[in-house]
Amino acid sequence: MKNKKSLGQNWLKDRKTLEEIADLVADPSEDNLETPPNLCLEIGPGLGTLTSSLLKRFKKVIAIELDDQLAENLPKSFPGKNLVVEHADILNYDFKTLKEPFVVAGNIPYYITTPIIKKLLSLENKPEKIVLLVQKEVAEKITSKTASSSLSLFIDNLAKSSPGPVVKRDLFTPPPKVDSQILVLEPYKSPLFSDNSGLFDFIQICFSSPRKKLSVNLAASGLASKKEVENIFASLGISPNARPSDLDLKKYVMLAKTLKKR
Repeated sequence: MKNKKSLGQNWLKDRKTLEEIADLVADPSEDNLETPPNLCLEIGPGLGTLTSSLLKRFKKVIAIELDDQLAENLPKSFPGKNLVVEHADILNYDFKTLKEPFVVAGNIPYYITTPIIKKLLSLENKPEKIVLLVQKEVAEKITSKTASSSLSLFIDNLAKSSPGPVVKRDLFTPPPKVDSQILVLEPYKSPLFSDNSGLFDFIQICFSSPRKKLSVNLAASGLASKKEVENIFASLGISPNARPSDLDLKKYVMLAKTLKKR
């Protein structure tokens, strides 16, 4: 089938990589050392290449596919298997319908990586594990030890992140313009710091101009005057020349609380 560029369809054809992804999904997380859940939810199954590997490892797979033709054809490829294909947009999918522990896997379109991750980590019934194939640069930023973006800090508060193997672009049909990488997320039972939504909104303001000084971004936002920002930075031991990426999650929490109290 011809891919639809509007849906960001790039199908992974390398069987070795597909098996590696499925192995990572099925590997029990630290919080569940004995066995993974029986249910795997797959995002964007496409032609079913990853679906095939997942069905070998899980008792049930629910595949969410936005392309109506692919959603109609996929069940025909796996007769007799416990596969449920739903024609839906993952961003509008009602996860409350899932009544048992589950994990998530998917080769997702680059252009909706952030909304998908935010949705999955904001669920009340969070997945036990999330394994996604994303743009290599995005995976590197998320798993970096430095605060490379507001998204990486958002994730740090809600999940343990780790990088998987790099997947070269020529292993896809059609090949994308950049390489991909497997990203593994293991959600925490609860956020490291409470009020995650408010904290993330604050961090987004701080990263409004990532290359500018953090003090400039805060003063421009109207959250505090230049003088107030200088005093708060001094009290918290933050350099007046600090850029948004120079602070870790704990420091951002302290900064947000101090600004709120003033």
